[in-house]
Amino acid sequence: MAVPKKRTSSAKKRIRKNIWKGKGYTAALKIVTVWKFLYKQTVNSDWLRTHPKPKGFGLLSRPSDKTL
Repeated sequence: MAVPKKRTSSAKKRIRKNIWKGKGYTAALKIVTVWKFLYKQTVNSDWLRTHPKPKGFGLLSRPSDKTL
């Protein structure tokens, strides 16, 4: 026959919840720091300064006939 488990205390719940949130925070922080590093590398690279953008690179570089 199944026996109900003991109730988890609110302190233990809070500790587990904070650990779970902390893991998400550290994962997000790693992503942001890697993104910043890669962004600074592309902004400061000499190759991008010496080579112009190819034609049709991005949606904003095309001339538009329509006016909004």
